[in-house]
Amino acid sequence: MLTLLMVLDAIVAIVLIASILGQEPKSAGMGGMDGGVDTVFSGKARGMDALLARVTIIFAILFAVITIVIAKMTS
Repeated sequence: MLTLLMVLDAIVAIVLIASILGQEPKSAGMGGMDGGVDTVFSGKARGMDALLARVTIIFAILFAVITIVIAKMTS
């Protein structure tokens, strides 16, 4: 059971990384914090970005839950 959870955790981590890397950049990094036009908080994501944002949230929560379960099983 523990091995299955660890493999599942690795697969979820890979999908999470892919979903993060697939998103369009929202700002110019730290340079966008000075109040520029294209900041993180400007508008809502649409289309593929919206889908990837939802996938990222879902897989991040799934990754956290599986990791906590693995930690509880090994202690």
